Amino acid sequence: MYHRRTTGKGASTPTQIYEQPPRILIVHIALPSWADICSNLCEALQNFFSLACSLMGPSRMSLFSLYLVQNQHECILPFVQVKGNFAKLQACLSELRMLQREGCFRPQGTSLQLAVEDGLQQFQQYSRHVTTGTALSCTSLEITILTSQPGKEVVKQLEKGLKDIDLVRVRRLQVVEIAKGALDCMDTASLGEEPSSDESSILGTDIDLQTIDNDIVSMESFFKAWLHNSGTDQEHIHLLLPSQSFSNISGGRRDNPMCLKCDLQERLLSPSLLPGTADGSLRMDDPKGDFSTIYQMACQSPASRFKLRVIKALKSSGVCESVTYGLPFILRPTSCWQLDWDELETNQQHFHALCHSLLKREWLLLAKGEPQSRGHSLREPPSIFYVIVPSSSPTLLVKAVATRELMLPSSFPLLPEDPPDDSLKLVEGVLDGLELEPTYNPLQICSRLYSYLSSTFAKPQGRLHASWEGRALRKAGQLQANRVRATVAPLPMTTAPGRAPKVPAARKASSEALFQFSKEEEEDEEEEYPSGP
Repeated sequence: MYHRRTTGKGASTPTQIYEQPPRILIVHIALPSWADICSNLCEALQNFFSLACSLMGPSRMSLFSLYLVQNQHECILPFVQVKGNFAKLQACLSELRMLQREGCFRPQGTSLQLAVEDGLQQFQQYSRHVTTGTALSCTSLEITILTSQPGKEVVKQLEKGLKDIDLVRVRRLQVVEIAKGALDCMDTASLGEEPSSDESSILGTDIDLQTIDNDIVSMESFFKAWLHNSGTDQEHIHLLLPSQSFSNISGGRRDNPMCLKCDLQERLLSPSLLPGTADGSLRMDDPKGDFSTIYQMACQSPASRFKLRVIKALKSSGVCESVTYGLPFILRPTSCWQLDWDELETNQQHFHALCHSLLKREWLLLAKGEPQSRGHSLREPPSIFYVIVPSSSPTLLVKAVATRELMLPSSFPLLPEDPPDDSLKLVEGVLDGLELEPTYNPLQICSRLYSYLSSTFAKPQGRLHASWEGRALRKAGQLQANRVRATVAPLPMTTAPGRAPKVPAARKASSEALFQFSKEEEEDEEEEYPSGP
């Protein structure tokens, strides 16, 4: 919404807004379906990482690790910081593209279970050995298993194999089934739909089962959800409504405002945070980027919630788009786990009733952002006003609206009723030649931003870049002799009856040597991103 430049010694940047847990992606490969999935998955991941690595400001993803499960599990990317490591990520994708697409193999029944256990052990050891200056702010991780196998069967397999495993450090365990046939994901409805999901909670940690289509846009959208602030430790915003105007909804006292507790979600990425965009080119000198005031304030100290106080209602046809500015945001009823169940349910019911009533009346709300504590400052900051727009979904759209001080004089004379016939016929003929769409679907419009962002990383980055690019040169199905060593010592492989497992040379290295790459990486990162005071 309201954009403000942040400098190196200015106001603190809202790092906590973007804090996300470390993530492990386990790609469960099965033939022959891998041949249909491989290219879509690799392109979707490359597009996603080109965004995640290019976004200015605090990193929206912390640690990331990638596992493959074929006839056995294999860590092809130990935990790395996503930002600043596009070369490593791209090298892993090159390796994925070269995996065997035809033939057959016998996957071991315990391979998925061992990949999860190995990832947990890797995270625990990384947490213990990470340097003090880069200590992890999150002590739990999310594990996503991407598979073309029936999702419910994979969930049952995990429940059976992990029933005796301590999953206390797993915030979320997710199985994502890639549908065999791609459905039409490019329609407008896909912009607001969530992937179909189910949950199983036989383990102490729920297993979230989702289904996505086998196409680039669907996979891309799934990975982009990792950029959202998905924390539920606190609600973001208190929406205050004068109870005398909404007493039929709140049932509260007339002298106290009705308070709806809401979470705030971005609708789109700010172009000012990306190089190569119209806005971003003007802000390349600012390494911390540009943050919207409402989103920054909403995710600050839990002791002081950001408040939006509704001051009046407006007719939905009475607000001109030319007086709104900045990025739009989505308001949802909060899912904060610290609230008891009854309060959560009541808050959600009141929120939905407000959406319904606004739609029925064809109203918008005008709200004023209430400043948080000014501390010792004697200057009162200017107020920011917002319009709150209902929709047919249980969400509200929030947009900043201009005030008197920002307005410039403009003249808007009435449109003449009868333009000249020759001009009218000419223009109407031009318009008749245009293709007419009922709605605007941004998923159908490409700006070539992904290819531009990827090209900015094309220049070799030195020794590490070269070593990781070399990984993609191995032949399909053949383990590379000089594979980069895992960050931690993997779990010992369990031997199937009558068969000895194939163990990569990297698995046999001593624990001291295994951490050599991790320490070198940390030193490189510290040189590139020195921690401030």
